Amino acid sequence: MKLSSKGRYGLLALYDLAARFGDGPIPLKAIALRNEIPEMYLEQLFLSLRRKGLIQSIRGAQGGYELSKPPKDVVVGDALRALEGSTSLIECVEDDSCGQACDCPSRFVWKRIQEGIDSAVNSITLQDMLDDRASKVI
Repeated sequence: MKLSSKGRYGLLALYDLAARFGDGPIPLKAIALRNEIPEMYLEQLFLSLRRKGLIQSIRGAQGGYELSKPPKDVVVGDALRALEGSTSLIECVEDDSCGQACDCPSRFVWKRIQEGIDSAVNSITLQDMLDDRASKVI
């Protein structure tokens, strides 16, 4: 799996919202500027994140975006799947697209790698990211 800018930028933007959780809605423009993400691109990413229920938008003069739930309840794997789609390295891990998945000796390797990736991204929350960052600030 190679993350595109969708995953990288989207996770940065979610971290930004997590760091300001409880402060009310944050304008898209402010998030884009702080993280050096093109505003129009961020708007597209937020559409995907909103559809998956990870963020919500608030309309109006004091509107913007905020997390739909506390950072401890937002799993990085959910965010990456919302932004990137499947986390699979190779199609045959999910299906038998090559027609040889049941017989392929390499499939064991791909499945083990996939299990490791899934385990990692599904065990990290936005709160874990916040805590990690806080532990490095002196």
